[in-house]
Amino acid sequence: MEKKKKLSLLRALVDKKMLICLLNGFTAGLPIYFLLQLIPAWLKAENVDLKTIGFFGFVLVPYSFKYLWAPFVDRYVPPFLGRRRGWMLITQILILAFMCYLGFLKPQVDIDLILYVGLAIAFFSATQDIVLDSYRRELLPDEELGLGNSYYANAYRIAGFIPGGLGLILADYLSWPIVFSIVASFMLVGVFHTLWIQELVNEDETPKTLKEAVVTPFIEFFKRGGTKHALLIIFFIFFYKFGDTVATALITPFYLDVGFSMTVIGGVVKAVAVWSMLIGGFIGGAIMFKLGINKSLWFFGIVQLLSILGFALLNEVGTNTYVLGAVVAFEYLGVGLGSAALMAFIASNTNKSFTGTQLALLSSIFAIPKSFAGVIAGVIIEGVKPNDELFYDLLGAMPGLGYTKFFLICTLLALPGMILLFWVAPLHKKAN
Repeated sequence: MEKKKKLSLLRALVDKKMLICLLNGFTAGLPIYFLLQLIPAWLKAENVDLKTIGFFGFVLVPYSFKYLWAPFVDRYVPPFLGRRRGWMLITQILILAFMCYLGFLKPQVDIDLILYVGLAIAFFSATQDIVLDSYRRELLPDEELGLGNSYYANAYRIAGFIPGGLGLILADYLSWPIVFSIVASFMLVGVFHTLWIQELVNEDETPKTLKEAVVTPFIEFFKRGGTKHALLIIFFIFFYKFGDTVATALITPFYLDVGFSMTVIGGVVKAVAVWSMLIGGFIGGAIMFKLGINKSLWFFGIVQLLSILGFALLNEVGTNTYVLGAVVAFEYLGVGLGSAALMAFIASNTNKSFTGTQLALLSSIFAIPKSFAGVIAGVIIEGVKPNDELFYDLLGAMPGLGYTKFFLICTLLALPGMILLFWVAPLHKKAN
């Protein structure tokens, strides 16, 4: 029996479905890391203050509310490529165009327009996520959800090396419009992915009315395990990655403030991260394949929590490249595996008949903290002063705690998600 299990794992690791999950993850990750890493570095380089940069986290709001238009995406089929692939291609072309356009704007003059373009990128990226997540759920059998989502999560994070690695290195040598255009061109990987894969869902299975697409998936989710269990799942998804989401909201400005150059951040940091993710992706996927999703959530959650403390250590040590590499390696390992386990958990709690809307609902909850994490981080780190206008009017004067205490607070913010595991993913039960 053990030999059969090993053979099953080996076949799963090299299956064509895993390559699709890799391309799926890379395509989903590129635009959000463009917003999370390249834009903050760009604004920082153009002398925009940290709290304003943190405020730009609100461009991620569409990720938190994509369930509102997911039924529309489920109900209406584009006139080409089918229900999933048609929407993929539409969103990918629009994302590429807006990413290129953004590089021609000037932060000191066009700050409001930059916000609106960022919102447009986030909206179309969130819409792309609806169909990519649905396609992946429809592609993978339940027993391969953990492994497939591990591939997806690691490719998602690898995509961050383009805007957060290559983009930052190029920014030391090229103009911002050229940098943005080069980074945007990697969305062509998504276009290739869309044209290569096959449509999985029969158009006859499309909801017949918009009401059917909206109401039925929500009723089914809350009825399946009862309202109490459904609410516990929602709270868990919100809190499981809350601590590390806040901790990494302004991670590129943090590296710059510690004293590292853009070249070091774009080169050393990303090179270390890619190896930790590749190794961790295979190990993590194998662990989830063998142990199941519930036990993996516990193990990866602990690693994820401890990785936050590495940032506090780095801030105390200062510009030490070796410490930077070790901290980044552990963080990418822990946070990447935690994301993979959470995405597998989310997928396991959906009904394949309503993948678009249910996955959009649950993954939207997962995305909510990203929308305001930057503001929380900026306020805690820098504090609020009378010349901060909006923040001062809302919060009054507040002293800044600095980076070390901030990361310690983020560690505490990770605890509620771990506690909720006792109810939503007990060790003695398998995931649904």
